[in-house]
Amino acid sequence: MHVALSVKNKLAFIDETLPKPAATDSTFVAWNRGNNVVISWLYNSVSKDIITSILFATIAKEIWDDLKTRFSRKNGPRIFQLRRQLMSPQQGSNDVSTYYTKLKSIWEELAGYKPNFQCTCGGLQSLQEHTQSEYVMSFLMGLNDSFSQIRGQILLSDPLPSIGNVFSLILQEEAQKEIAITHSSNDSEHMAFIVNQPKTLFEKRSKLLN
Repeated sequence: MHVALSVKNKLAFIDETLPKPAATDSTFVAWNRGNNVVISWLYNSVSKDIITSILFATIAKEIWDDLKTRFSRKNGPRIFQLRRQLMSPQQGSNDVSTYYTKLKSIWEELAGYKPNFQCTCGGLQSLQEHTQSEYVMSFLMGLNDSFSQIRGQILLSDPLPSIGNVFSLILQEEAQKEIAITHSSNDSEHMAFIVNQPKTLFEKRSKLLN
């Protein structure tokens, strides 16, 4: 809803930046039209059972606040859930892309619960770098042992690469491993084919060579 309202330039109707003007104000007609548009969107975004409880509200912000009070989740339990998932991330049977996507969704959701700071002293930059290094560490910790060599190389870097660069490196390593496995499998199949050839075929080839 925030995204939809922002695209339509209607966030002001629910965030207290555009209060209802007096009926005699020259802006009242335009405000009332925008307010009713937002109310109609809210009606279309909830179930019929909920509509009956907000049907007689005339201000979009009142409806928004009512829905927010009734249905918003508390942050504490969700933050606890996300933190616990970050304690022991595991790639397991997932490929690197799937594992990274799952971890990224946890980190981004958790970042949404963090307060925003207004700082010009350079401390915010240091905090962001520290957060990024923790992000990289979590990603590397959950990788399978088959990536231990490149993981060790990355950990020796000072400073640590960004999470995007680390993901790219691991993805390249995964691709190389797949190529090596495919090549080894093809060689094994070729050798098995040669071994299983009829003896007479080798004899014929020997005679031709002689």
